[in-house]
Amino acid sequence: MAHQIDLNPATHLTVGTIGPPGQRTFFLQGGRGAQTVSLTIEKEQAVLLGSSLESFLEELNRKRPAASREGTEPVWMDMRLREPVEELFRVGNMGLGYSEDHDLVVIIAYELVEEGEDPNVVSFWASRAQVLSLVKHVTEVVRQGRPVCGNCGRPIDPEGHFCPNRNGHRH
Repeated sequence: MAHQIDLNPATHLTVGTIGPPGQRTFFLQGGRGAQTVSLTIEKEQAVLLGSSLESFLEELNRKRPAASREGTEPVWMDMRLREPVEELFRVGNMGLGYSEDHDLVVIIAYELVEEGEDPNVVSFWASRAQVLSLVKHVTEVVRQGRPVCGNCGRPIDPEGHFCPNRNGHRH
């Protein structure tokens, strides 16, 4: 039977990595009080989460302006992963939502499961300021990876890069 965890509101919300560039494991992590939930995500999911949250906030601020300036400015938060990082599950997909009553954004993460199975679900509820801080942090985390080849767009490993657009010449 699938479980649902509702961190409402999350006092800790971050995306972080473990491992060297090229071998990093990405995590979406949130917590409330002593409870910490760590979910494994793909780098592409981190990128998409950051850009989706940024667009979501822009639209939200147009349709429902924040009651105070604090709602539109990022807040300082400790964005490091909390140890120990113990994966609850690997995320298959995510969704975004908003509570008008509490002015909170929700990130809903669904477990990657086989077809026909019920996924576990974790909901991370956060203020606009927390989400804005998360967007900025995700951009930094993704940038810390391997440099990208200007010819083919693929990552360059420390030992070199086989570029198909340069007929296999290393650079």
